[in-house]
Amino acid sequence: MNEKLYRTMKVSGAGNIVIGIISIALGVAGGILLIISGAKLLSSKKDILL
Repeated sequence: MNEKLYRTMKVSGAGNIVIGIISIALGVAGGILLIISGAKLLSSKKDILL
């Protein structure tokens, strides 16, 4: 019975680590995209303001 419990905990822990890594990667990618779009807006500010 203990082996089954440890196996279940191992799978759950591995799944949590994978989900955490994916969340970090998506957060970093989203942040980079926001920085790039903000830089494009700042660079075209003189075209927007007349």
